[in-house]
Amino acid sequence: MAIDTDEPREPDTSGITLPRFIAVEGNIGVGKTTLAKKLAATFNYDTLLEQPETNPFLERFYRDPKSAALPTQLHFLLERSQQIQALRQDDLFKPVRVADFLIEKDQLFAEVTLDADELSLYQQVYRHLTLQAPKPDLVVYLQAPLNVLQERIRTRGIAAERAIGNEYLATLNEAYTNFFHYYDEAPLLIINSEEIDIVDRPEDYCQLVEYMLTVTSGRHYYNPGV
Repeated sequence: MAIDTDEPREPDTSGITLPRFIAVEGNIGVGKTTLAKKLAATFNYDTLLEQPETNPFLERFYRDPKSAALPTQLHFLLERSQQIQALRQDDLFKPVRVADFLIEKDQLFAEVTLDADELSLYQQVYRHLTLQAPKPDLVVYLQAPLNVLQERIRTRGIAAERAIGNEYLATLNEAYTNFFHYYDEAPLLIINSEEIDIVDRPEDYCQLVEYMLTVTSGRHYYNPGV
């Protein structure tokens, strides 16, 4: 009996100049960390990842947003500031990397979750930190409808996320849409990830990466299955 020894193909990157710094963004549960890790493995890049599990206020925020929003946002802000300072000290801006966040998105979440007085305090802290993150060579923005986000959140089974509701996810979806409508700091690829399975369907991942590497300027859309 013949044995199928075909291995899943790898993305074809021959003759392509790879972006040295890629940032992946999107709503909770959309798959940005999964994509960032796979890209890093494909390109042999370092990763710069969010660490929500280290935020002691996050689970409390999902249960009672009003009482815990400010410490939650300040913790994320200070954590990212420390990551950027470490990069400067180690002179790691030059090597290649993939991040699963943009530092600018901190203010997006703050504007959604904080009241006016809290937001004013947050913005004062933000200004004093003088964050100067490197500009990405490519930003990848993943989109998905609410039912897909909720299913992916349920599947990954993080206890703290069980209290996340559709209203909060919908508000974040709108905030992300508005943010990226005006974003022009780097080449931008907007991806409809509803029909993509980069974990269990290797061809989905290959096709996505090969399209992604054609983006060197401007704004582009990847909408498979439409």
